[in-house]
Amino acid sequence: MIQEALDADFEAMLFGRAPEGLRLPGAPLAEPDILTMLRELANNIRPSFAPASWLIVSDGEPVGLCSLVKVPTDGAIDIGYGIAEPYRCKGHASKAVADVLLWARADDRVKTCKAETSVNNISSQRVLQANGFIQTGTRMDAEDGEMICWAISVEN
Repeated sequence: MIQEALDADFEAMLFGRAPEGLRLPGAPLAEPDILTMLRELANNIRPSFAPASWLIVSDGEPVGLCSLVKVPTDGAIDIGYGIAEPYRCKGHASKAVADVLLWARADDRVKTCKAETSVNNISSQRVLQANGFIQTGTRMDAEDGEMICWAISVEN
């Protein structure tokens, strides 16, 4: 399940506390610099488009994060997601992406959902394939190398 991640949730996690209404996760969701970056990204996107990020929750405990990676344009949202190490390969990412797509299909502002994966990240590619994304191309990223671009229409 996903639930909107608010600034207070990021603050709690950065200070080693559980987001309100949840238990403290058994492992950090991300390193502090990554949490800070995602918090700033969400705070930059949220004034023009919300929700901008979600906690991925299982049994009352956050196990990962999903977020928009830039301000949406022309009805397209770009998402990224990550699952904390001990919770990987348990279906959390697939379920979270399915939940984001369910939300997107109910939001008239959203027409398309996009994502990118490293050519070496087979698990993430499977998450997107399982949710009906199709490959739309590739691109080179200065930090991450060759990336596969994915998209799915969410228009009704």
